Amino acid sequence: MKFKFLTLFTMAALLTATVSCKNEAKNETEAADAETVAEVTTEASKFMLDKEASEISWEGAKPTGTHTGTLGLESGVVRLEDEMISGSFLIDMTSIVVTDLEGDQKASLEDHLKGTVEGKEGDFFNVNKYPTAAFEITGVTEKDGKKMMAGNLTLKETKKNIEFPVTYEVAGNTLTLKSEPFTIDRTDWNVNYGSKSVFDNLGDKFINDEIELEFTIVANQQM
Repeated sequence: MKFKFLTLFTMAALLTATVSCKNEAKNETEAADAETVAEVTTEASKFMLDKEASEISWEGAKPTGTHTGTLGLESGVVRLEDEMISGSFLIDMTSIVVTDLEGDQKASLEDHLKGTVEGKEGDFFNVNKYPTAAFEITGVTEKDGKKMMAGNLTLKETKKNIEFPVTYEVAGNTLTLKSEPFTIDRTDWNVNYGSKSVFDNLGDKFINDEIELEFTIVANQQM
C-alpha cells in the first residue's frame, strides 16, 4: 500500500509540474509607455524587408486548449551600424491565419479575429478599421548574456513599449533577425474580448490575456 501511495503521489507531482511548465509564460513582457525610436547615422547599412521570407507566429489559449497561427508583414526597414540597430515594420493584420483548424472552423475563427463578422467587429483586431499594426525599434541592450530588443508596438491606435530576447546575423547581403518566443498581455492594447481580468462571471468561458509571439525578419541590403 505504501508503494502504491508513493507511486500515485509521484505521478501527481509529475502531472502538476508538467501542467505548470505548459502554462508558464515565455519571456513575458511588461508593456510600458512608448519610447523614442532608435536612430543611427546615414552611414548605416540599410536592409529592406523580404516579406515573403518574413513571418510572425502566434499562439492563444483558453481552458479547453490553444490556437496557433501566423501573421504577415507588409513592409519594413532595418538599419545596422556596428552594434547599433534601428528599424520599423508594418504588420498586415488582414493576413491573420489560423493553422490548427481546417474548413469552416478555421474560417470562422479567422473571421472573428479579423473582426469581419457583423456585430463582432471590435471583439479582437477589427482589421477593416485597423488594417496594420506597427513595431519600431527603440534600442538593443545586453541582459544575462542575451540581446534584448525594445520597441514600440502599436495595435488599434495604442502604442506600448515592450522588450524581448533576439538574435540577428548578416550573411552576405541578407540580415536575419529572430525573436525568442515572448508573450504580451493583449488587454494592454484594448483587445479585451473574453478576458476575465476585464469581465466578471465568465466562468471557464474566458480566453487567456497572454498571446505568445515569435517572429523571423529577413531583410536584404540596399547597395
